[in-house]
Amino acid sequence: MIFSVDKEFYNVLGIKQNANLNEIKSAYRSLTKQYHPDKNPSPDANDKFSKINNAYEVLSDPEKRKKYDLYGEKGLEENNSGGGMDPFDIFGYCKNN
Repeated sequence: MIFSVDKEFYNVLGIKQNANLNEIKSAYRSLTKQYHPDKNPSPDANDKFSKINNAYEVLSDPEKRKKYDLYGEKGLEENNSGGGMDPFDIFGYCKNN
């Protein structure tokens, strides 16, 4: 069972949260063909293409996907081992006491 905080990357690729790697790759290939800035003259094609690549980069990597599923984009930030959460916040402790 997946406990996703953030579903944006799944929505960008138009896939379900339980999609396997083949489904992720297939959606990625289809969308990159459709939104590649060299083939799509739409003003938002470049932005959409960038979001597609970012989503694929995360969801196609098992470790990144696991962090994303648990903590959302905050869990992917550099040097962030706790997914943006302070362990003391979970239990309501005050660090200064």
